[in-house]
Amino acid sequence: MRDLYYEDVRVGSEFVSVGRTVSELDLNMFAMLSGDMHPIHTDSVYAATTPFGQRILHGPFGVALAIGLFGRFSEFQLASIALTEIREWKFRAPVFVGDTLHLEMQITGKTESKSGRGFIDRRMRLINQKGAVVQEGLMGLLIAHRTPPTPNLVLRP
Repeated sequence: MRDLYYEDVRVGSEFVSVGRTVSELDLNMFAMLSGDMHPIHTDSVYAATTPFGQRILHGPFGVALAIGLFGRFSEFQLASIALTEIREWKFRAPVFVGDTLHLEMQITGKTESKSGRGFIDRRMRLINQKGAVVQEGLMGLLIAHRTPPTPNLVLRP
């Protein structure tokens, strides 16, 4: 698959990532990294008394996983520059140790700034092995041009 740059990206295009199974190590490392040791994440006895019946992954773990799964799309390896925003992110269902998640991404818009930078809007949907959307929202991306725009040159007499 060839790399997609700003000029190549088409609004409406859809991409589906490989799956990734969430592990016990993922949960523990995210708890340590974030410092969020709430018992719903770290205490199986406590978590069994909650409506989920077991420990759940931290919500922001799903955001991080979606970003990581996007990074596995070979089409965007060279052109992606930076995440610019996360909007309207919704946590629809819990993520459990053992869930296998994949990312479905749709290009919903593209714009170019006055300085010639390319931006694309992406609807990101993190989906578990049962087909349930566990998290979704919009993420902006700064993306390179295949050929950088020529700046307006002002010639002096």
